[in-house]
Amino acid sequence: MTDPTTARQQLLRDAMHITSVDRNRAYGSPEDNFRNIANLWNAYFGAQGKPAGCTPCDVANLMILMKVARLSTNLGHRDSLLDIAGYAACGADCQEAMSAAPGAPE
Repeated sequence: MTDPTTARQQLLRDAMHITSVDRNRAYGSPEDNFRNIANLWNAYFGAQGKPAGCTPCDVANLMILMKVARLSTNLGHRDSLLDIAGYAACGADCQEAMSAAPGAPE
């Protein structure tokens, strides 16, 4: 019988590798990359006359929701699950960076 945590552990190991090695090489730190994305989204929404105020943490959460939407049409798609784990980890880094920033609420 297979250990029931094996798939979970492998998914998390894969997500850690992707977010800590592959994506960092390609895009830089999640904090910087998600800040750039938030700035672009804010500019886009501002040009549309819509309120803007996305943060790097919002980017992580919204990307997770995009993957959840994709999973709603393909429940077993491992890549979406892997990406959700990765975005959650990146969101944790963004939250930590925001909490450590000067003037951040305690």
